[in-house]
Amino acid sequence: MSTARRAQIVWGVGLVSYIVAVLHRTSFGVSGLEAADRFGTSASVLASFVVLQLVVYAGLQVPVGVLLDQIGPRRLLIIGALIMAGGQGVLAFAESVPAAAAGRILVGCGDAMTFVSVLRLVAAWFPPGRVPLLTQLTGLTGQLGQVLSAVPFVAVLGQLGWTSAYGSVAVLGVVVAVVAIVTLRDSPEARARPIQGNTWGGVGSDLMTAWRHPGTRLGLWTHTTTGFAGIVFAMMWGYPFLVAGQGMSQAAAGALMTVMVLAGAVAGPVVGVLVQRHPLRRSWLVVSVVLANASAWTAVLLWPGAAPVWLLVLLVLSLALSGPGSMIGFDFARTFNPPNRLGTATGIVNVGGFTAALLIILAIGALIDLRSGDGTTYELDDFRLGFAVQYVVWLGGLAGILITRRKVRRRMAAHGVVVPPIREVMARRRRHRRRRGADE
Repeated sequence: MSTARRAQIVWGVGLVSYIVAVLHRTSFGVSGLEAADRFGTSASVLASFVVLQLVVYAGLQVPVGVLLDQIGPRRLLIIGALIMAGGQGVLAFAESVPAAAAGRILVGCGDAMTFVSVLRLVAAWFPPGRVPLLTQLTGLTGQLGQVLSAVPFVAVLGQLGWTSAYGSVAVLGVVVAVVAIVTLRDSPEARARPIQGNTWGGVGSDLMTAWRHPGTRLGLWTHTTTGFAGIVFAMMWGYPFLVAGQGMSQAAAGALMTVMVLAGAVAGPVVGVLVQRHPLRRSWLVVSVVLANASAWTAVLLWPGAAPVWLLVLLVLSLALSGPGSMIGFDFARTFNPPNRLGTATGIVNVGGFTAALLIILAIGALIDLRSGDGTTYELDDFRLGFAVQYVVWLGGLAGILITRRKVRRRMAAHGVVVPPIREVMARRRRHRRRRGADE
């Protein structure tokens, strides 16, 4: 089998693994109302389930990145798939809040190992010029797992019940691990081996070096500011907001969640191509995504009464940009770090969006409880108050992006790479068009 064909198979298996990981990740969000009945909990307690999962996910990103550099992506991905399957199995039979929380913690642990492993496989098996686009396609195709949770998982949950729904996704996780064992290799070389070659002595130095580089921190701020809004909506509060806050049916809410995924699948390749063609303008794409998210939410939250369907569609279309925007953070990590610490830098970047998301999820739950009083009845004004807390992250994140971008450009200028102002670039293009028109 040719190396190119083998690379496609490895990427395909990695994609399936990530799709199933996203299914595991988002399954609790679409079953939030059923979970409230099963465990008899309030909004803040339900939010804490997902927060625990995200705390584990975010907290493990740097250790997982270091481990990725040591043992390689194949082993890490297989371990993650089995841990997630175990977590869903625990949740399937959970009858109490502590048992359910334990299940979500295991899901977060396994999830933390999956995406970074797939990104490392892409970097190892494909030419560097194709990596930005493939990274976008990986992140966006993986969100099909959200469709699986919003449609077939919800259908199984409604028809067969809690245990059958969560038990089925646990079995699916085991199947993914078996397929990965059979098909994956760390690199095109005959013997798969990690980049670092088990040199644990330099772990601390690599971690500090990766963190000190402003390009890594720019990736962190990028992932934080662009990624959290989509995560919050998909993993916890989007579905309850549409059903309980906006009065939509479960089918209509699931359709909107699907629209978000499909729109992201279209936007991802476009963003990937733009990053490839304009690598010195990546930060402007990031700022555009943040402004789109904040503007759409502002329109929805200020609308008197329930928002019209067209505005909710506009909201999910803007949130569909969150995933592609956050992927740009990984491209910053890749281009500003050597291969031997790429896993570490990727882990640092991946902390951002999920840390912000877990804090916002918890804050929204607490504000809903504060506003509603009993914590079991959701109303539109409760959601308005809760979702307004997102502006804190958007404002702080934009400041972080602008500050670290300036430091990156100073460092690039010291190495002879100068980024011209955008107005100068636009002026050059206008002069070029005028000259071309005159020649014609």
